[in-house]
Amino acid sequence: MIRYLFGIFILLGVLTACSGANTPLPAALPTETPLLPSPDVASPTTPFSETVPLSATPAPGDDFFTRMGISLPPPACAGLTQSQTEGPYYKPDSPQRNSLLEDGMPGTRLILVGYVLDQNCQPLPNAWLDFWQADASGEYDNAGFRLRGHQFTDTQGRFYLETILPGLYGSRPIEHIHVKLRPEGGQETTSQLYFPQQPVEGLTVTLEDKGGYFLGYFNFVLQK
Repeated sequence: MIRYLFGIFILLGVLTACSGANTPLPAALPTETPLLPSPDVASPTTPFSETVPLSATPAPGDDFFTRMGISLPPPACAGLTQSQTEGPYYKPDSPQRNSLLEDGMPGTRLILVGYVLDQNCQPLPNAWLDFWQADASGEYDNAGFRLRGHQFTDTQGRFYLETILPGLYGSRPIEHIHVKLRPEGGQETTSQLYFPQQPVEGLTVTLEDKGGYFLGYFNFVLQK
């Protein structure tokens, strides 16, 4: 009898297990949706740059004159550029640069442009120009190279200089910028440039007020 009851219990257990095989399994728990980066957040695999780097080679016509919208008048010659005294403050080996401007430098901005020409009024490419001047207070930097720099004309014989209008120096009551020039393979000339308020014949810059800065024109004429 006991064996009979034990067999019944075993049979019931097998039937219960078989009926559970048709019971649907619980649905899988939903996986968490990954967060996408915000449009203004750089992806770790995509470097972000706020500015597009400039090409190492500028596009044709992309020069200072084009960017500034400066058109030089046709070259005009009226004799060789006059020589002037060098003065006491010339320093050789100035840095090569077209801009003498520095952060925090006081003064009125001046952009000086023009040609270097030969005696036949032909442009002189690769001519050397070395500029130096006083600051807006009339002081020269004799320890360093502030407001000093040299450059070379481009293939069209053009030059440009970014600087400030010089102040009055000491007892000399006339503003001026010093310059040394030398055509490629030629002789050196030392001169000075002056401004319309105190003109010097043959050495006076033509000025245009551009509202915020002055644009000056001057052509140098050298014996080649």
